[in-house]
Amino acid sequence: MRPNKVTVFGGSGFIGRSVVRRLAQMGCQVIVAVRDPEGALFLKPYGEIGQVTPVMCNIRDEKAVRMVMQGSDAVVNLVGILHESGKQTFDAIQHKGAETIARVAKELGIANFVQMSALGADKASDSEYARAKAAGEEAVLSHIPTASILRPSIVFGPNDDFFNKFASMPVPGFPLIGGGKTKFQPVYVEDVAEAVTKCLCSNDANGKVFELGGPTVYSFEELLRLVMHEMGVHKGLVPLPFFLANIIGLVGEIVGKLPIVPVFLTRDQVRQLRHDNILSGEKPGLEDLGVKAHAAEVILPTYMDRYRPGGQFNPMKMA
Repeated sequence: MRPNKVTVFGGSGFIGRSVVRRLAQMGCQVIVAVRDPEGALFLKPYGEIGQVTPVMCNIRDEKAVRMVMQGSDAVVNLVGILHESGKQTFDAIQHKGAETIARVAKELGIANFVQMSALGADKASDSEYARAKAAGEEAVLSHIPTASILRPSIVFGPNDDFFNKFASMPVPGFPLIGGGKTKFQPVYVEDVAEAVTKCLCSNDANGKVFELGGPTVYSFEELLRLVMHEMGVHKGLVPLPFFLANIIGLVGEIVGKLPIVPVFLTRDQVRQLRHDNILSGEKPGLEDLGVKAHAAEVILPTYMDRYRPGGQFNPMKMA
């Protein structure tokens, strides 16, 4: 059954905008809980007048969390960070923040809950990111046993932070971290968003953990070669052993503390790269939700042309 009013935490982010658009198309009233409501105004045209409303909310503020969930009959938590900065730590956001949202939802009688986690979430992991994601899952389910947990692999799409990051790097070669052998199973952002809405509308998803991945498994090297193919350029692949990547990660963490300096790599991300990021086959996935996975090769040409010499008219791609 379709929910009437949904509060989406982190709805202005990469995955969030796709989720909000789909919910609006379904006819739901959507409250978008974000730290910067003005920066989320682009979401309002996704629905009719007054249907999509960005509201300021810091998930560390329980009163604000309670306010944005008032009157909602479903909650989607998409809040997550790729690296830590100040008070924005993995534990504060992906564990305690998720716990606060779930606890307040329980108090308000909201049982329809979707928690966005990540493939590789594991309390025993050597990655702080993965441990915090696992702790967040556990906290959510302790308060909302009917919650659906989604664990996607790398999520790609027009505004992704993977293919776009490498394509925009002004370097003659790409770093082949750890030899490029780590495996990934990239999943399309619209497929992830559809999975969210399917969970919200089906009791069959209650209390289940879903692993979300695309139809193809790639090594890290194969993904970098795919980036070059879509760019229509040839770059070198520079071997970068894990111990050197760790040093670069440390520098990235230090420099990343400076204002307006993007973080390319952290030591925690290097730790994650030591482990494959593919479906285990032990959990239900997109197919079980009735979602057909789209291959990266089909979607990438729709937004990677911005990086090609000559754009979409690059003769290398038209040949």
